[in-house]
Amino acid sequence: MVKAILGTHGSALALLRLCVALVAVVVATSPVLDAKAAGIGAVKNIVLVHGADNDGSAWRAVYDILKKDGYHVSVVQEPLTGLSDDVAATQRVIDQQDGPVRLVGHSYGGTIITVAGADPKVRALVYVAALQPDVGETTSQLAASIPGEVPSSDLKPTKDGFIFIDPNMYAADVATDLPSAQAEFMANSQMPVAAAAFDAPVTVAAWHDKPSYGIVATEDRALNPKLARWMYKRSGAKTTEIKANHLVYISQPDAVARVIETAARSAGANTTKAQ
Repeated sequence: MVKAILGTHGSALALLRLCVALVAVVVATSPVLDAKAAGIGAVKNIVLVHGADNDGSAWRAVYDILKKDGYHVSVVQEPLTGLSDDVAATQRVIDQQDGPVRLVGHSYGGTIITVAGADPKVRALVYVAALQPDVGETTSQLAASIPGEVPSSDLKPTKDGFIFIDPNMYAADVATDLPSAQAEFMANSQMPVAAAAFDAPVTVAAWHDKPSYGIVATEDRALNPKLARWMYKRSGAKTTEIKANHLVYISQPDAVARVIETAARSAGANTTKAQ
């Protein structure tokens, strides 16, 4: 009787060990599980910063992709009332994160993350068709150094110092690759930016010390692709080119999300840019 029980127990134990081994092999060779694990890596927090004349909801498609892939994603709703105000709004969101952060900015949002990225939690910066100024430079100064194709007459100032894009020109200027109904809605739901935000000099440039990634929208009419390439070369950013107009993160969310996830997987816990 004892031998029979021990024999049965031994067989069951051997079977259990075999099952565990098979599960381990499946997990190790599964591309889906491996992608998920690699995607999270050491950094799971991603903070998205919008640009001028729109708000954080424009990130929705990218947000959904990143969330599906297991990241903790936060979207800043900066007031666009001045660079210091916008940096402060971004800082509040960074403060809420429970660990290292990848900070992502579009357009004028690139100026914001250049400053806010100095926070120790921020491990890398992702510039999505975004300005990447150096210390002492302003958004206006940098953008004007190699101008885009949007005529200055399409920028409509308000009497209290804010700027809209002419709604009648919005689609042609920045949204040629969006469905017409979506472009029309965005044109008529703009969040204007204070002109003073564009004239505020940058006091710190986090990209000097932290890895950066840059997306060039090759059909961008607002931010000249030549300027984007020059800025990203200057900073040593890892650059990706995507065929799109200025709102590339809306028209090409999958491609943009891939770049952000690459940044999240890279560098691990390193906070210092390789020299």
